[in-house]
Amino acid sequence: MTQTILIVDDSRVARTLTKRLVSEVAPTAQFKEAQSGEEAMTVADGEALSAILMDMNMPGIDGLSAAQRILEKRPGQKIALVTANIQDAVKERARSLGIAFIGKPAQKAEVEAFLKS
Repeated sequence: MTQTILIVDDSRVARTLTKRLVSEVAPTAQFKEAQSGEEAMTVADGEALSAILMDMNMPGIDGLSAAQRILEKRPGQKIALVTANIQDAVKERARSLGIAFIGKPAQKAEVEAFLKS
């Protein structure tokens, strides 16, 4: 079964690096991209997604707020916050939403564990 994974980051370079890392773990995955929280919510509204990997700090709606809104419409959607913002408050908010937390730079083992969870 082919996975469709949404990569959300305002940095094109970060999206490319994340896609490359995910491809090592899930070589048949198909990708959608978004460069903002707002765009991520729009894509999530119209696509069946296996997983979402979302940056925290982006212009407009931050990753946690976008994740919360996506989960309101799609309870149970698999989401990981992939961010360099490793403050305990951010980790706790991610946990309270029921989403995974992966610190940047993301490691292959963390991404693999998230996708297989």
